[in-house]
Amino acid sequence: MQKHIIPIRIYYEDTDAGGVVYHANYLKFAERGRTEFLRATGFENRKLSEDEGIIFVVRHIDIHYLKPAFLDDSLIMVSTIKEIKNSSFIMNQRVYRPKKNAEHSKNHASKAQDEDIESMEHLCDMHVVLVCVDAKKLTPVRLPEDVKTAFAAYTEEEKK
Repeated sequence: MQKHIIPIRIYYEDTDAGGVVYHANYLKFAERGRTEFLRATGFENRKLSEDEGIIFVVRHIDIHYLKPAFLDDSLIMVSTIKEIKNSSFIMNQRVYRPKKNAEHSKNHASKAQDEDIESMEHLCDMHVVLVCVDAKKLTPVRLPEDVKTAFAAYTEEEKK
């Protein structure tokens, strides 16, 4: 299974008065992760809307904040697909930070490997349900087969 990874740098605008990342900003980070995930699989939101007449809308998000992130942190967002259904899919999106003094902390985001991720601090876990809808009627429609096929490489394997 592939994992889609993007870097996230924490700027002053992302934090509260105490220098801690404001909780709602994780939603923005997740949106960026989903958009870049879509690009990595060969699709773009605007083209899907214009050419296929579909858009993806968030139906539900569960967020678990495990540890805080701070001003100037360099993080990564890891996105995978948990499940693909007829007109919806479920994504897992996780935010990680290298541990202090970790050797891979420099430029870790662009080169993160599975073993690197395992050694990082897990900061946030998001479980996101997205629905494929008609771009004009906003009613659920089937996921296009080429989208399902592209997403399959990122689908987590069932743990037995």
